[in-house]
Amino acid sequence: MRITSVADGVHLLTHARVNCYLVEDDDGVTLVDAGLPRMWPMLLDALEELGRRPGDVRALVLTHGHFDHVGFARRVRDEWRVPVLVHPQDIRLAAHPYQYTPQRNRLLYPLLHPRSLPTLGRMALGGALTVRGVDRTEEMAVGSALPYPGAPVAVHSPGHTDGHCILHLPDRNVVLSGDALVTFDPYTGVAGPQIVASAATSDTARAIDSLRAVAATGASVVLPGHGNPWTDGVETAVDQALVAGAH
Repeated sequence: MRITSVADGVHLLTHARVNCYLVEDDDGVTLVDAGLPRMWPMLLDALEELGRRPGDVRALVLTHGHFDHVGFARRVRDEWRVPVLVHPQDIRLAAHPYQYTPQRNRLLYPLLHPRSLPTLGRMALGGALTVRGVDRTEEMAVGSALPYPGAPVAVHSPGHTDGHCILHLPDRNVVLSGDALVTFDPYTGVAGPQIVASAATSDTARAIDSLRAVAATGASVVLPGHGNPWTDGVETAVDQALVAGAH
């Protein structure tokens, strides 16, 4: 699968509806999220296609610590000696990405939402059940530009996890929304702007409240952790997510 350019200097890797991004500038590349383990060869191919090398990667920034966002994080840290950043409240989760308690029992969701089964099956084949967490991460500062390519600004957006952060690229009018706002929910199989189902969300009320932080970026383009990019403006996406509510 080829890399897709989704904004100025921002490129999408996706597999089984799981997204991660490469943000470029003259100083190198910032990775945002680490997908699933078997996306590693895709990452290598993407760097080559962009005329980049592993040595051009300056940091891996995690929107949060769930298993489908830290899939190849340990390899990036160990093999490339690249710092991995995560919000302090998600440091433990990134190291133990299956050890969290969602608001509702996720084992019931495939029965209640059979449309999710094809996606969940592809995620499993992509290594979703065998993710090794990443420790020795660095604490990610929020509210000011990080000193890495693209100068992303992390904004705390708790609810999906305690330490979830969106990443705003103000000069590119882009927000990487992680799982604070997605356009496809793997747990229900439903498309469209929404928060992720209670099957994988710690606190849905907080997640809905954090949509205000997403909207406050005013971004034209929303790049979610799951689903297609949204190019009709963040306010429209948030409005639709509020109508969709919690599941």
